[in-house]
Amino acid sequence: MSDILILTEDQLRRHVHLDKAAIDVVENAFATLARGGVEMPPILSMHMPDVNGEVDVKTAYVPGLPGFAVKISPGFFDNPAKGLPSTSGLMVVLSAQTGRVSAVLLDNGYLTDLRTAAAGAVAARHLARCDATRVAIFGAGMQARMQLQALRLVRPVDRAVIWARDPAKAQALAREMTAEDLPTRAEPDPEAAARSADIIVTTTAARQPILQADWLQPGQHVTAMGSDQPGKNELDPLCLKRADLYVADRLGQTRLMGELRAALAAGTVTENGLPELGQIIAGQHPGRLSADQITIADLTGTGVQDTAIATHALAAFSKGQ
Repeated sequence: MSDILILTEDQLRRHVHLDKAAIDVVENAFATLARGGVEMPPILSMHMPDVNGEVDVKTAYVPGLPGFAVKISPGFFDNPAKGLPSTSGLMVVLSAQTGRVSAVLLDNGYLTDLRTAAAGAVAARHLARCDATRVAIFGAGMQARMQLQALRLVRPVDRAVIWARDPAKAQALAREMTAEDLPTRAEPDPEAAARSADIIVTTTAARQPILQADWLQPGQHVTAMGSDQPGKNELDPLCLKRADLYVADRLGQTRLMGELRAALAAGTVTENGLPELGQIIAGQHPGRLSADQITIADLTGTGVQDTAIATHALAAFSKGQ
């Protein structure tokens, strides 16, 4: 056991940050997935409705990387009322050569939060207008904050609005972001929030749409990242019909648990010809073609992101010692 590196959340937070390096790592992971050779099995997902909880297990083998991660990611959404975070978990990193455990990353969900925020930045980098300055965030949790922080690394964001089902949480996050030199206000009307933005990010566990199609404006980009279970749905299915370009992180996942699932069930779209984010990055499919297009990125979270961020974390720790 002595050769297994065990890193705590505090150690990981000291060495791994939400920065352009992390965004580039996740971007490269998506491109590698598109080019082929990655082994990424379907998500093992368990829903526990009686305790308002879920657990996902994700993994991917990426040729050329020294190891691969197996991530266990619980989400127990009544935890905040108990004074606990809703997400936790860990990653186990195994050698790509021998299969032996090389590291255990006791990150309590930190690396998942980081790679999820980085994926939002990657989507905006390739799909949002270059001059996008105004952001609307739906939700007021940790990921809402991190998505805003990530967007500032790839677009000239200079103001934001927050809508949340709990107005007090929206106001608290708005104060925190304003204190970080990003003028931010809470917006009680979700339609007004959506119409005010160049980029909209939905970060909730909603099971009924919170963003309506007729609120969308020409030139907007939407990143939906809350629907990672078959029962979740943040976007009105007509949003996908209205969009000029819909992009999945992985079509095999979004058709089962992303916003695409609800749109297919409603009959508002067909799956023919829909691209994945990695294909946009790798130049295999065109991205935004004009400033007036409406684009949507449907992010359900992929195992390749977890292996990528775990590898990045181990390299950062090694370099920082």
